[in-house]
Amino acid sequence: MLRTVLTVLIIAIGITALVGILSSVNALKTTITNGFEGIGANTFNIQQYELGFRSRGGGKRTQVNPIISYSQVKEFEERYVDPLTQVGVSFQATSQAEIKSEDRKTKPKVIVAGVNEHYVENAGIELGQGRPFTSIDIQKNARVCLIGSDMEDALFQGLNPIGQQLSIRGNKFTVIGMLKEKGATFGNNQDLRVLIPIGMARSIYTSPNINYNVSVKVFDANYMDKAQDKATILMRSIRNLTPVQENNFGIVRSDSFLASFNEISGALGFAAFFISIITIFGSSIALMNIMLVSVTERTREIGVRKALGARRSTISWQFFIETFLISQYGSITGILLGMLIGYSMSTFAFEIPFEIPVYPIIYATIVSILIAILSGLFPAIKAARLDPIESLRYE
Repeated sequence: MLRTVLTVLIIAIGITALVGILSSVNALKTTITNGFEGIGANTFNIQQYELGFRSRGGGKRTQVNPIISYSQVKEFEERYVDPLTQVGVSFQATSQAEIKSEDRKTKPKVIVAGVNEHYVENAGIELGQGRPFTSIDIQKNARVCLIGSDMEDALFQGLNPIGQQLSIRGNKFTVIGMLKEKGATFGNNQDLRVLIPIGMARSIYTSPNINYNVSVKVFDANYMDKAQDKATILMRSIRNLTPVQENNFGIVRSDSFLASFNEISGALGFAAFFISIITIFGSSIALMNIMLVSVTERTREIGVRKALGARRSTISWQFFIETFLISQYGSITGILLGMLIGYSMSTFAFEIPFEIPVYPIIYATIVSILIAILSGLFPAIKAARLDPIESLRYE
């Protein structure tokens, strides 16, 4: 029994790693995809760093880029004049805001961002109710705001949020629109946020070294590369870079980012496959060992069964079924533990709904069957070939 339990645990650990890694990769992929949902190949962002998966090797020092300041984004916005594009500007003022209405207030975990009139469209955000910001709202620093869908339940239960007032650090804002549900990205609830005109955000949140982001939407997809080259040249000029200096900012396109992520997720998938291969060999050796020991210990039982008329196929099938069952016990235990890991990652790390990892479960089942076949054949054949007379003499 002890050997059987230990063997089941060995198989379960390998299957847990396989299912857990693939489930976590799927959860991460869903999070990334949701974060870029709505932002097509016709939008790119200019920010402090590129969101790449490349690392610097060969002893090179990692480049530290200066922040993108407000004066730089304003200059970019003014000089980047192109009828085929529009420029969005934003910065996240805080992710720990406490928002108040007349008789209610939220927990201090609301995201407050300052944006211009093009940010919402460039970010692929859709309105569920109301209207978006206009250029007049931004220019006049109007005390208006857009709220995430979860803010309605937090502050305006039973009331239409449009036209209601809320307070941010003692400043009153009128709700003019509510965003459609977006979900969570990397632990940040995108539905628990407030967007306000960028000028008002700068007057309320005056922290030094605020980093700004620029998004450029291109209306003609064929113009994308030219628009990106033009933005790169302009940003290099604004940041006073010489021709021999590398860019000290990042330009990120959603399609290129997702392609990079697909590469890393593919690498993780290969790692899971490699783990499954190790699982097959390691678990097969352990399971084969326990079955060979079992055959030796049960030699007299095999002799009795053969003396009573049992065929070779009956004996071999008996031991093969035992091997298969032990393998499946380990597989089921590993799948359950792997799903628990995937659920924990989805719920607590990424805050997205957990999806049953169908393909990882199928892979795990195939691996467990291979373990049973590889480790069960030899002991079953050995048991079937035992001589009944010699077996009866065995003590």
